Amino acid sequence: MKMLPFVLSVIIIFLPVSDAAALENLKKTVAVFDFENDSGYRGAVRLGNDFTVQLTDALVQSGKFNVLTREDLDIVFAEQDLAASGRMAKSTTAKKGKAIPAQILIKGKITEFEENTSGGGQGFSIKGISLGTKKSTASIAVIIQLIDSTTGEVIDSKRVEGEARSGGLSIGYSGSFDLSSSNFKKTPLGKAVQMAIDRAVEHISKKLSKIPWKGKVVTLKEGIVFINAGENANVQVGDTFQVLREGEALIDPDTGIDLGSEATKLADIKVTDVQPKFSKAKIEGAAGVEIAAGDLIRE
Repeated sequence: MKMLPFVLSVIIIFLPVSDAAALENLKKTVAVFDFENDSGYRGAVRLGNDFTVQLTDALVQSGKFNVLTREDLDIVFAEQDLAASGRMAKSTTAKKGKAIPAQILIKGKITEFEENTSGGGQGFSIKGISLGTKKSTASIAVIIQLIDSTTGEVIDSKRVEGEARSGGLSIGYSGSFDLSSSNFKKTPLGKAVQMAIDRAVEHISKKLSKIPWKGKVVTLKEGIVFINAGENANVQVGDTFQVLREGEALIDPDTGIDLGSEATKLADIKVTDVQPKFSKAKIEGAAGVEIAAGDLIRE
């Protein structure tokens, strides 16, 4: 019986940590834009696009993000253009400049992409795959930029590299290729690309883990707050969030850059029901709080 107070104290100590850990698992939404090929390499016309596809897939497979693809963004931009044309009712169209539902934008450029070979025999080639005794060193360097989707500020820029070597029996690839092909992945250059992508995902994950998750209020019905995140963002029943009202945008008078805005806390809410793409939450504390669509949800 003397152990009971100690056990209870341990439980009390660890409960807040469990709640914090749950919020850390919330998936942030990112949008990946096409990477530029600034490497001078012209052997693969779609090099930038292929890298974008591979990075997007790696971010999805990590299970840490909701990822918007180029196709998703094209749909959003088409809706924005349709709204600007006036051909649809304003209530059903996406607002210009407000319809990218991503917290962070990811873009960048490939600055190096090369393979150097040296040494012995000619070997032979079958359907673009060459086997020989040459030694090969392959490398790729990519600049990754993370951009705040609200202000347009570059919040992080990182150079990631990948390098691979082969000796003895080497495998090379020539002709037209894409980075996702199984043949290309076996080459030193393919392995270097995979290394760079792995390092890019690791860096992005580390940086975004330090940025608070954000969501938005969809609507308020009979005291229930609907938010635009559910199972897709790993929201759990029992999660608590703050509801904030963003104030007027602060624009730098010299540069015209959006500096952000002050936010006023309206209430705390607790999630009671989670659906695939939205959740319901109850307002905690004082009743009669005026919460509206578009208000910010923050952990």
